Amino acid sequence: MNTFEVTYDGKLRTTAIHLDSGNSISTDAPKDNHGLGESFSPTDLVCTSLASCILTIMAIAVEKKGINIKGTSIQVKKIMKDNPRMIESIDVMIHFQESYDKKIKIILERSALNCPVHRSLSEKIEKNIKFIYP
Repeated sequence: MNTFEVTYDGKLRTTAIHLDSGNSISTDAPKDNHGLGESFSPTDLVCTSLASCILTIMAIAVEKKGINIKGTSIQVKKIMKDNPRMIESIDVMIHFQESYDKKIKIILERSALNCPVHRSLSEKIEKNIKFIYP
């Protein structure tokens, strides 16, 4: 079980500490919601978590086949909606450094769509995931 401590720092900013490691991250409200936008917003972290989870689960899935996806990157675009204010959609573009055969592509794509964060996000959030191979 992971444990975190999050403190409100004032001026719409927070600091979260991962208690096992001592690592920390900060958030700032976005410019379109009364903040300065000088750091990730909480909803940015939701989208970042999705991308990080996808990369991690894909790496685990193909590592067994002797494949290393180091250098694979994800470009994420978050679209917010008002009333209620929430994430409307997340566009995820996964850029691979190598092309793979059909079997490996299936493993990569299935693992991405079944990562824990993807499964945890509300059905109300549209998730558009594209796989881009060279």
